[in-house]
Amino acid sequence: MSTQDIEHEHSYIKAYEDIQLLKQDVMRPVRMQLEVLKPELYLQHHKIEETIVCFGSARVREEKEAQAKVKAAQEALDKNPQDKNLQNRLYEAQGLLKLSKYYDAARKFANIVIEKAGNRFAVVTGGGPGLMEAANRGAFEKNGKSIGFNITLPHEQKPNPYITQDLAFLFHYFAIRKLHLVMRSKAFVVFPGGFGTFDELFEILTLVKTGKKQDIPIVLVGKEFWNTVVNIPGLASYGVISPEEAESCNVVDTPEEAWQIIAKFYNIK
Repeated sequence: MSTQDIEHEHSYIKAYEDIQLLKQDVMRPVRMQLEVLKPELYLQHHKIEETIVCFGSARVREEKEAQAKVKAAQEALDKNPQDKNLQNRLYEAQGLLKLSKYYDAARKFANIVIEKAGNRFAVVTGGGPGLMEAANRGAFEKNGKSIGFNITLPHEQKPNPYITQDLAFLFHYFAIRKLHLVMRSKAFVVFPGGFGTFDELFEILTLVKTGKKQDIPIVLVGKEFWNTVVNIPGLASYGVISPEEAESCNVVDTPEEAWQIIAKFYNIK
């Protein structure tokens, strides 16, 4: 075998340049470490030390778009009134229309964060569409730092366009994404959402209540939604959480109320 042949063998590729190697199962710990380090380097470079994290559904859109989806679903169902799938699509669209007001609320909340605290806090979301987009948009349009921690999903989720340059990140591992969501967080503001939002909410509640994360404000925006889908006082009534723990989630209706809780906690005038 010639020297040239050897140089073209796969084994001769430098390890850190060998993508095929990095994708092997045995290399999972290395890939996870890279996902920890890459965002960390960028965030340190941008001097981001404190964040406010906003969670919420990727499905919720602005009212006009939500209305258009209801109309399209209704028209499709009118043509095939017995189609169960079309009935379900209309049901979903009608539910999301009820939540469309929270797009404006998330956007307004991020506006307030930047207006009141300047660049002390960066606004962080999951980086996708819907209410994540709304919060990123609110920070972005006030020239605040807007961060997106996106993740690869079976149905590809594109990053929203309201993320500060060099502060959009794509993760493979939910665990590492959550690590970065939590590390610098000084408050969690949770708008209506589904399984992913609930997962993130209960993760941070668990971390705070077990002392793995310092006590921070946790605010749920939307009393009608949260009082319908989550019964935290009910958990306390069965003794599986304490009455004090039941009070750890502040449920409010407006972005202004959400900010007031955070401002009071950090004595921001």
